[in-house]
Amino acid sequence: MIRVHRGRGGWATSPRVLTRAGGLAVVILALALAGCSSSKKPGEGASGAGAGGAGGIGQEGLGGAGGSSLGQLQAGTLGRNGQGPLGDVHFEYNDFSIREQDGQILHTNADWLSKNPATHVQIEGHCDERGSEEYNIALGAKRAQAAKDYLQTLGIEGDRMSTISYGKELPVCTDHTEDCWADNRRDHFAVGQ
Repeated sequence: MIRVHRGRGGWATSPRVLTRAGGLAVVILALALAGCSSSKKPGEGASGAGAGGAGGIGQEGLGGAGGSSLGQLQAGTLGRNGQGPLGDVHFEYNDFSIREQDGQILHTNADWLSKNPATHVQIEGHCDERGSEEYNIALGAKRAQAAKDYLQTLGIEGDRMSTISYGKELPVCTDHTEDCWADNRRDHFAVGQ
């Protein structure tokens, strides 16, 4: 028997409480085990979460298609200037609209994708550090979808593109300034075969 506090009514002893406490312990243990980190190294995409433990929400559920770009980000193989064929687009604070200057970047990306028809791309939505994790995951998903929709209007087939949101989990800049936050509010295009 377990003694249980019953609020202002004092303590009570109940056999039902023992069953509830045991069930609660099992649930807590299961959640704790489910939250344990994977033994995979960064860059080895884990099913259901991005590499390195940064989870994202994609079209295919948690993790999306193609895993995380964390390993590539750490290895310095993302972005333009010899580090990747597609340019990132950026967004205003609390917005997922494609800006005019970013429309030009998407046109350039669409041209490259048209010339490389066997290539697939994962569009990763990212946010700055402000706001809750849930809010930023949703905003990152809207940003990635906006870029995908734009590329589809330019003739890129939808089945060549997938989307994923990392919210605020993979910043490219960690300073607490407006310039840094602006760099983090982006869509990144991870190319694959």
